[in-house]
Amino acid sequence: MSVNTLPDSYARSKRPAERHAARRADRSLSIVQAPERRSVRPTHLRALESEAVHVMREVVATFERPVLLFSGGKDSIVLLRLAEKAFRPARFPFPLMHVDTGENFPEAITFRDARVKELGERLIIASVQESIDEGRVIEETGPRASRNRLQTTTLLDAIAKHHFDAAIGGARRDEERSRAKERILSFRDDLGQWDPKNQRPELWNLYNTRLHRGEHTRVFPLSNWTELDIWEYIQTEQLQVPTIYFAHQRQVFTRDGMLYAYRPGQQLLPGETPQITQIRYRTVGDMSCTGGIRSNATTINQIVAEINTTRITERGETRADDKTSDAAMEERKKAGYF
Repeated sequence: MSVNTLPDSYARSKRPAERHAARRADRSLSIVQAPERRSVRPTHLRALESEAVHVMREVVATFERPVLLFSGGKDSIVLLRLAEKAFRPARFPFPLMHVDTGENFPEAITFRDARVKELGERLIIASVQESIDEGRVIEETGPRASRNRLQTTTLLDAIAKHHFDAAIGGARRDEERSRAKERILSFRDDLGQWDPKNQRPELWNLYNTRLHRGEHTRVFPLSNWTELDIWEYIQTEQLQVPTIYFAHQRQVFTRDGMLYAYRPGQQLLPGETPQITQIRYRTVGDMSCTGGIRSNATTINQIVAEINTTRITERGETRADDKTSDAAMEERKKAGYF
């Protein structure tokens, strides 16, 4: 049939009314025969993933020397998978770095080294012990001694030494009140300090990445994720995590309502007695200030179900360093803590 040829049903119609009816019939037939178009919407995890990948690519495109902090914890494990999706099959356009307090959980360190080897990426270890040996910080003593606060100096020294202008980390806004104040790109002055009252607006996924000499920025691609999102993503992507996240038997002691891992040389307060308890960890930090929780979750599915019912944040339930004052985290972050 040529372009100007009318359909047979139309040509056979003698009256205008019949021709109009035939035309409508032909149109309705064409509508029925057209393929159905479906709107495909991403799940909330894919939306979060897309945002995080976009942030990482923006950082690499606009900063000269970024670095990704990797501790072997669940959040940084997710960051590595997002980096793979953003840049593979090429190598990461930045090194990995871990601030090692010397009191990290052995399971996390073992996992960290194995994962870095598997990826074939470069790992920089910034050591708190070296900072102590060089006189940059003074180690605390006593039963409540912790190296957690000391790692701020070690981190800032490493950033200055390697001239990093952007440090990518796995902090999330749901973890703690001061982190809820932070932007995805959180700027630090030439002393590494954070001013919560002087932050740049982030409208329509547009980021102001301009820096003055000596300044740098902390980048939080997981800002809008929750702890449950992290575990559901690990579940969906079938990611491996350190065994410390699963329920296991461990020698612990109770202090201030939290269960701390007992280790050789640990100083106890009067009335504290080590005992074997089945626990798991919701967050992996310094052993001196990270508590475990009683749990029977031995699979990721069980962890997801457990997190689904909790009403206490992971840091609120298990981190002693956030309980020294109501503004403990914010004060540390103002001084340069990640």
